[in-house]
Amino acid sequence: MTSKAPLAADAVPVPDLLCDEAEVRVDLDELHQTLAFAFALGTSLDAFERVLAAAALPSSTWDRKDFERDIFLEDLVTRALRIRIGGRTVAPCLPYLLRAISEPPADLRVVTFRQRILAELAGSPELRRDFERIYQRLVALRAAFCAEGGSRRGGDTHRRLEILRIVQEVVDDLAGAFAGATSGVARIRAFGIAAKESEAYQQLEALLDHERHLGTVDLRVRVGVDGTLRTFQIVRIRENQDNPLHTSAIARFFSRLRLFLRGYRVTPGEVTERLLDDVFSGMERPVALLFQLLGDMEFYLAGLGLADLARDKGLPVCLAELVPPGEAGLVIDRLYNPLLLAGKSKPVPSNLGTAHGDAVVIVTGPNSGGKTRLLQSIGLAQLLGQAGLFVTAERAVLPQLAGMFVSLIEEARSDQPEGQLGMELLRIRRLFEELGFGSLVLLDELCSGTNPSEGEEIARLVISLLPELKSPVFLTTHLLTLATHLEDEPPVPHLEFLQVDLDENERPTYGFRPGVAKTSLAHKTAARLGVTRDELAALIAKKKRAESLGERPLPSSRRVARPIVPEKSAGAPERRRLRVTRR
Repeated sequence: MTSKAPLAADAVPVPDLLCDEAEVRVDLDELHQTLAFAFALGTSLDAFERVLAAAALPSSTWDRKDFERDIFLEDLVTRALRIRIGGRTVAPCLPYLLRAISEPPADLRVVTFRQRILAELAGSPELRRDFERIYQRLVALRAAFCAEGGSRRGGDTHRRLEILRIVQEVVDDLAGAFAGATSGVARIRAFGIAAKESEAYQQLEALLDHERHLGTVDLRVRVGVDGTLRTFQIVRIRENQDNPLHTSAIARFFSRLRLFLRGYRVTPGEVTERLLDDVFSGMERPVALLFQLLGDMEFYLAGLGLADLARDKGLPVCLAELVPPGEAGLVIDRLYNPLLLAGKSKPVPSNLGTAHGDAVVIVTGPNSGGKTRLLQSIGLAQLLGQAGLFVTAERAVLPQLAGMFVSLIEEARSDQPEGQLGMELLRIRRLFEELGFGSLVLLDELCSGTNPSEGEEIARLVISLLPELKSPVFLTTHLLTLATHLEDEPPVPHLEFLQVDLDENERPTYGFRPGVAKTSLAHKTAARLGVTRDELAALIAKKKRAESLGERPLPSSRRVARPIVPEKSAGAPERRRLRVTRR
């Protein structure tokens, strides 16, 4: 965590929604420069997003590079954690939101602080409406800073007045919103009240009142029998003398005369510009804090968006109960993969639990049975739970862990230094090199890149050492003989086994139960994809007939594979049946 920014004695409270103790986490110096430039000339959205993306966050021991690729972190944010207000999707500051989610706080008090805010917003439609309305006002304020003055009537002066009007509206709204809030949301109201009572706001209010109400003109209007205006007469003109910025016409004349005699020629426009700059300078700090608030609000709106998406599919969400690591195993009821919520089908939830906090769980079962999706779901649940967001489950009791290492996807690269086995061994070494004690480990297809006998030897070595990390471990394997031997003679104390649950027709239900699978059902997968002796022989015979008749076989590039995608589950990758047709 970076050092706290110094606060003046009369400074307004900090509307920090991500820390249990409010802090200024943006670089105020850089943001002040950005705001001054934007108020004068306008700027780009990127200028504000760069400042917000670099904002400090609570201390975390998690390293994003150890898991972001394999759990599709960016897809999670853009597909499942979408911000929707009034039926419209709003684009957040993605770099900041990704950091806020992927760097779970080490202090449990911070997690609890966030959970209380999210629970209060989800449980109170009125508070959520206030939250969404103020967020939209802040987005409008940012858009006003990014607008170019010359493109609007009145030029820069009009644009600056518009910015100041929005600032006034935001402060007024903040001061009146969130009545009765008991969570950290109450900080927003306290910030608004303090800002409204400040001397700088009084000057802002006087300026805008002076601009809107310089004076009052009484008219006498004469209307004809046809209802049209015939004549009007000015009866009286009254200047708004109650405004502190009011000066009489005589005083204005002598002020200009004195400046002229001193050699200065100041136009009314120049005086107005100077006045606008002075008023904005007084409000610059509260406005800067509004941009930190904007980023923090997107964190909670993303969490609420996930809950809305789940509710539309008839699925539950919950706030995780975090317990000290090593005391007990994890328990997750009706777990499902949030990445599947954006699809047309409904994910199938599954129950999961371990007896010990440092258990090594080996998952076996057929291809397309949901093993990889299960590991991904566990990782996402742990990440979201420790970040303080909703978990896609009905109930989740999770250990508070120091990090996460996920290796689910090993794609061949043209520049890779080793073959498949070598790359797999390198990822295992990286696991032991980089991961701290008490972190979640998720490994897919352990030692699948070599022959079974050598793969078993390496897998035994890895499994025997994993408990030394004092971490919960979930790994999948197709080495069923190895899994059976380990079940009969466990080499480590807390070794547990899960297998894909099958129905009476040996089809995956996408649930999991204790034990080791007896077969990977490779023959059924081959039959489903048309890789049987009869079907392959028929393809060869077809080619021979075409050749004997002098026909040219249809190139494989002209064949189209149409996937048939059934329901997906927490643990299931997409199952596909290929139908080959001619174009």
